[in-house]
Amino acid sequence: MTNIKEWKNLCRVGAIAALFAAILFRRNIGAEVSLFTGVEGIPSTVIDWFLLLDAKPFIGLSFLAAFDLINGLLVGVVFLGLGAALWQRSRSRVVLALSSGLMGITISLSSNISLTMVSLTHQFTEAASEAQKNALISAGQSLLAANSPMGGFPNTGTFISYLLISLAGLIFASLLLPTNRFTGVIGLIAAGCDLIYCLTIPFTPALQTLLMASGGAFWMIWHILSAKFLLAYAKIEQQTSLRPGN
Repeated sequence: MTNIKEWKNLCRVGAIAALFAAILFRRNIGAEVSLFTGVEGIPSTVIDWFLLLDAKPFIGLSFLAAFDLINGLLVGVVFLGLGAALWQRSRSRVVLALSSGLMGITISLSSNISLTMVSLTHQFTEAASEAQKNALISAGQSLLAANSPMGGFPNTGTFISYLLISLAGLIFASLLLPTNRFTGVIGLIAAGCDLIYCLTIPFTPALQTLLMASGGAFWMIWHILSAKFLLAYAKIEQQTSLRPGN
């Protein structure tokens, strides 16, 4: 009884996380913010980044994909909820999906440079000597060189995280297909777009833009459908647990 209750609660939390992820999941949030704030393009130098983060931190953080940190945590909770709901269908596939998805999310979070850049900005604004400022500029240049914000090609961490998270999405979507066909199909398309994106990076930028935009849109839809599935599952489990003899 306790185990059923815990899994039911995990499904409900996963559903709430899925709804928030659908709202926050914006792959082009930096472009959207620049459109509505009048900021044209991302900074071209480290000092420009420091100035932007100091004067307009929200805009700077959006350019640095800081909101991916929140989204990553939400998606992790969604995967845990789906794992609980789909555990009885195939434990081995759920374990594989959770391992792949949570590892991908961990890599994504660890490779995000937004908080590090904020820290460097604060140190730069408080630095008393030119030597300190030059050292911070060099650190920022190295960081940006390895992790180009909103660049055409993802860094290694982002690339691996896309692969692992898309694999997790494919597995969960395939588990949903037998009983929730539409949700499963949308999940396959969303994860498939990311997987194809990773496999076709050397190709034209137009193809990459199309895949990223399409994948992002389908992930948002899938999050909403996953929330609906998880809430329905939790309701069924609650009704089952209240039956006599359970």
